[in-house]
Amino acid sequence: MSKLSQQEEKELVSFIKDWLKTLGFNQKELASELNIKSIQMPGIINKLKEFYKKGGMFNVAKNLIKIEQNWLNNIKIDSQERNDLTSYNQLNLEDIYTDIDIESLNRKIHKDTSE
Repeated sequence: MSKLSQQEEKELVSFIKDWLKTLGFNQKELASELNIKSIQMPGIINKLKEFYKKGGMFNVAKNLIKIEQNWLNNIKIDSQERNDLTSYNQLNLEDIYTDIDIESLNRKIHKDTSE
């Protein structure tokens, strides 16, 4: 594949910035997904240029879609974990434990274990 033109590169930078902002992620998180050390835009663009050389804009888009799907799946998992915690809170376990007289519980445990 040929190289990105300067105009294409400018448009790609603009797209990446808007895309990250829309999804609520940052360059550091994108760099992590791309497995690169640099969180600066030139480093990110160099990695995207590698994708471009291997399959054009289609390959760039394919890799960005994978990253977005990964992020969205992680958000879904985090959301599910929060929902699970909320479900446990609905059992009102805190209320059960606050109503227990600790001293009487200790006496009962001591009595049960000494028999």
